[in-house]
Amino acid sequence: MLEKGLVKVVEIIDINHTGQGVAKINNFVVFVSGTISGDKVKIKITDIKKNYATGEILSIIKPSEFRTASPCTYFQQCGGCQLMHMDYKEQLKYKRNRVISELRRARVNFHEETVNKTIGMEDPYRYRNKTTFSVTEKNNEIQIGPYEQGTYNTVDISSCLIQSKAADEAVTSFKNLMKKYNIRAYDMKTKKGIVRNIVIRNNRKGELMLIIVTTSESFQNKELLVNELSFIPNITTIVQNINNKNTNLSMGIKNITLYGEGTITDTIDDLSFTISPETFFQINPIQTEKLYQTAIEYAHLDKDDICFDLYCGIGTISLMAAKKAKKVFGIEIVNRSIINARENAKKNNISNLEFYAGKAEELLPQLNKQNIKADVIILDPPRKGCEKEVIDTIISMSPKRLVYVSCNPSTLARDIKLLESGGYMLKKVQPLDQFPWTVHVECVVLLTKVHNG
Repeated sequence: MLEKGLVKVVEIIDINHTGQGVAKINNFVVFVSGTISGDKVKIKITDIKKNYATGEILSIIKPSEFRTASPCTYFQQCGGCQLMHMDYKEQLKYKRNRVISELRRARVNFHEETVNKTIGMEDPYRYRNKTTFSVTEKNNEIQIGPYEQGTYNTVDISSCLIQSKAADEAVTSFKNLMKKYNIRAYDMKTKKGIVRNIVIRNNRKGELMLIIVTTSESFQNKELLVNELSFIPNITTIVQNINNKNTNLSMGIKNITLYGEGTITDTIDDLSFTISPETFFQINPIQTEKLYQTAIEYAHLDKDDICFDLYCGIGTISLMAAKKAKKVFGIEIVNRSIINARENAKKNNISNLEFYAGKAEELLPQLNKQNIKADVIILDPPRKGCEKEVIDTIISMSPKRLVYVSCNPSTLARDIKLLESGGYMLKKVQPLDQFPWTVHVECVVLLTKVHNG
């Protein structure tokens, strides 16, 4: 029988979806942070639940052959990356295996060889084009950085190996200017202070959008702060976002452009895209091109095809699809993204598209009732996957091909199972490493309509 405080030597046999090592004591599962498959470690049991226990690592008896020294100083504290202590090639295998295990758990009908090897990066550093850091104070010192693993405590960092060096420099400059002009960080407990978070977005040219998230529109020395920030290399626009609600959401609804255009422009393939502070744009541009090219390849569009792009964001996949299809209909819940999508279509001289702002689960059935049918549907939902109304409408529309882009293997597997029961067959799965050093894995999946008789 397990009890808290028990010390045991265990073998780590797997890694779970949060990046914790998995061990077993008398057939009872124990999760141990900071370990990977193949580690032999001494642990202490810290908590016991009905179906599992957690343990903390006391010492490594024998390291896994895939264990590496983390190149990041903050790895043990920061909650951003979970696999910095694991060989990169082994991470790619882990991500493929995770997809396979989720498909099996959902009882999807497939063969293991259907799931391709994970597409990784040649240089898996400095890839993020967007980072969000919390801003707090400790002992009267400004702290800026990501949250600690599993908490809302800020890890004060001077550099992040997965964001650009220009972004590193901008964060340091912003911290120094907050000190210089006595601008206070927001305190969640006392509800006092001004700056809650900063968000940095950058494009392939290295231009930066700095978003300052504050509790109120006006604050001490705002103009002086913005003036100095505008001279920092690479910062081409500064936006103030107002978030005065008692929430853990990093940004509010209202944006005020303080300097520059309030947007930045980036490219995917040979297309150009306008990005606003709140719009969704894939985090890793190098991998995004591979991801979207795979999606378009799987869609296998021709000049007579009508294509729907659900959860279309600012129209990235829509525009790529429109170059091959007869017509593309894009649906997205964020109104600002739809405005950007229409601007992007115009900017790229592509006219065979229509964009709709609203919920996919409401708009798709409406279009179906208007007898607007799809030959091919591409969908790229958020982590929670598709709403049941979306799945039901797709099945009733009966397109010949579905391309599902997913950032969450468990909801992907769930939705594939539902589509399978509606007459679709899983044909191809391409895992892709969009977020090196983390447990996250992106997938492009092809499903085709099964014709009876």
